[in-house]
Amino acid sequence: MKFAVLIIEGPYQHQASDSAYHFTHAALKKGHEITGIFFYNDGVYNATSLMTPPQDDRHISKRWSELIQQYKIDSIACVAAAKRRGITESNLAAGTRISGLGQLTELGINADRLITFGD
Repeated sequence: MKFAVLIIEGPYQHQASDSAYHFTHAALKKGHEITGIFFYNDGVYNATSLMTPPQDDRHISKRWSELIQQYKIDSIACVAAAKRRGITESNLAAGTRISGLGQLTELGINADRLITFGD
């Protein structure tokens, strides 16, 4: 099955980002395809390289970046949401690019299911 993943919550607000990560990782391990990950609204904070959590805490953007690069997943941060939050190409985590909502539409069209994480 092909899944697209939409994340609309920030990394440390609720469990949405952690749940999305674990879902994506498990789906890939089971042989499913992830057509792409789209970070939207506060979800774009998951894709910033500016994150520096305490040493004993999980580093969410690093974790996402490693998974995205390992499996060569198309990862997109919404341009409008990113600009509103001061996120630019220069401070994106490795493996993620900035683009518009048209990319989210394409991900949904090319997937069997679009899974949304967050409120």
